[in-house]
Amino acid sequence: MSRIGNRIITVPAGVTIEENDGVVTVKGPKGELKQPMLKGISMKLEGTELTLERENESAKAMHGTMNALINNMITGVTKGYERGLEIIGVGYRFNVQGKKLTINAGYSHPVVMEVPEGLTVESNSNTEITVKGIDKVLVGEFAANIRKVRKPEPYKGKGIRYKDEHVRRKEGKKAA
Repeated sequence: MSRIGNRIITVPAGVTIEENDGVVTVKGPKGELKQPMLKGISMKLEGTELTLERENESAKAMHGTMNALINNMITGVTKGYERGLEIIGVGYRFNVQGKKLTINAGYSHPVVMEVPEGLTVESNSNTEITVKGIDKVLVGEFAANIRKVRKPEPYKGKGIRYKDEHVRRKEGKKAA
């Protein structure tokens, strides 16, 4: 039995949820998100309580997934999501100009990334940035792509890491 799928979602004030032709639309103060409804799952909205029901046993695997997706959409349009990144290394830095993010990470050339539509990148300093948006998947994916430019290495800890990430350090070669 899916426990997350059976969870009752409380819809906060200022958020509207609609289902048309198998697409769930969540509108809130920060924007609007759409998600196709997974097969075999139906939505029932009674006042401020939203419940998801599965039509048959084959939809059991996606019951909790759809519940979590709708819950994330509601959180996104009310509070939004953000992911902090920091870069560590001599000469390593971020530079945000409009919709372009330039990363100097020890390569012979700077890496230029285009910020996707619906996301904003704020520069806290030249070594720290914050990726913000209403779509949890988009924020996480773009932050992971930034981190992928130069992953943190275990010997000196240089590279791009999440703010809350702990990099396990190795000792290196022993002195002879």
